[in-house]
Amino acid sequence: MEEYVYGRNPVIEVLKNDKADKVYIQKMSSEGSIKKIYALAKEKGVLIAQVNKSKLDFLSSKGNHQGVVALVSGYNYSELEDLIGEKIIILDKVEDPHNLGAVARSAEALGFKGIIIHKHNSAYVNEVVYKTSAGAIDNVKVHIASNISNAIEKLKERGYWIYGADLRGENLYKTDMKGEIAIVLGNEGKGISPSVKKHCDVIVSIPMVGKINSLNVSCAASIVMAEVQRKNETAQI
Repeated sequence: MEEYVYGRNPVIEVLKNDKADKVYIQKMSSEGSIKKIYALAKEKGVLIAQVNKSKLDFLSSKGNHQGVVALVSGYNYSELEDLIGEKIIILDKVEDPHNLGAVARSAEALGFKGIIIHKHNSAYVNEVVYKTSAGAIDNVKVHIASNISNAIEKLKERGYWIYGADLRGENLYKTDMKGEIAIVLGNEGKGISPSVKKHCDVIVSIPMVGKINSLNVSCAASIVMAEVQRKNETAQI
């Protein structure tokens, strides 16, 4: 399966990770990071094509391509075993690729190098995910689970402690969250499904004082991951 990745940072990342088969660059464009893309593509032996803006608009489905699009081979998903030893985010039927991309970007920055997604009713890695993650999706391992609950139980067998993020739960900031950790976040509208929630060891909640008592799933994921990182950094001091 082939995908088109667009935007300067995402294209730079796929080039660095040897995922690009061909790079399309807008004619008469050579400023700033475009020079870096040219240099990387030549270094990697990737074919470069200079094209009109209309071609890039078509390849990116009129996305914000910033003058460059890369043709990449299909994303290489990981086996569950490949994620063992990493901090993990589990997305229970998160359907918006923008959310998957945003979660991946935060995950990579905050030391969560594994992401598990559901086989059904979930966003898969595509050009929108690459763009939203600024290419960070290539620096995390993504596993597709046919059954999230089974995946959780397998993680428990390997010493993981599973935390679900929900509106009703223990105060995130007062919860001990160290060691081998997996964080479960639910669907944009329905949250964590009951069948998955019962497999979590602890349900945590982000204390909020505003009138709106819920957060976008990617925002919630960033807050929880940052708190896990803070707790683990503090423990090492």
